[in-house]
Amino acid sequence: MRACIQRVTRAQVSVDERVIGNIGEGLVVLLGVARQDSQADVDYMVNKITQLRIFPDDDGKMNRSLLDAGGQMLVVSQFTLLGDARKGRRPSFIAAADPAEGNAWYEQFVQQVRALGVDVATGKFQAHMLVELVNDGPVTLLVDSDKTF
Repeated sequence: MRACIQRVTRAQVSVDERVIGNIGEGLVVLLGVARQDSQADVDYMVNKITQLRIFPDDDGKMNRSLLDAGGQMLVVSQFTLLGDARKGRRPSFIAAADPAEGNAWYEQFVQQVRALGVDVATGKFQAHMLVELVNDGPVTLLVDSDKTF
């Protein structure tokens, strides 16, 4: 499982010119599910992302997690994060999970974050979405459950 995480002051996702999810301060999580992902990957990503200390404390230092800061989360499915562009000009997406499996793990991730008390908005799986956000900092991190980076 792979994620691109951005700390935001606000964000929204639209499908067919209609806003289907929006948040205030918090995180936008673009989430890609790999073929070999399991419950262990979901657990790792939920724990890592919700507890990353990337929100400012009273002194302006990044010492608070999403849970500490009471932030919201917008989770958007992003299979292209598993794209391999090392050869040729067309990325290969063979590492990405098939849609049914990818959606199941995506939904499991969302449910587990909600269970922690986080207000979570989502995109629409397999839809063409427009994501708008205001990156705060800017703070952008990549997280991979295989810890390849």
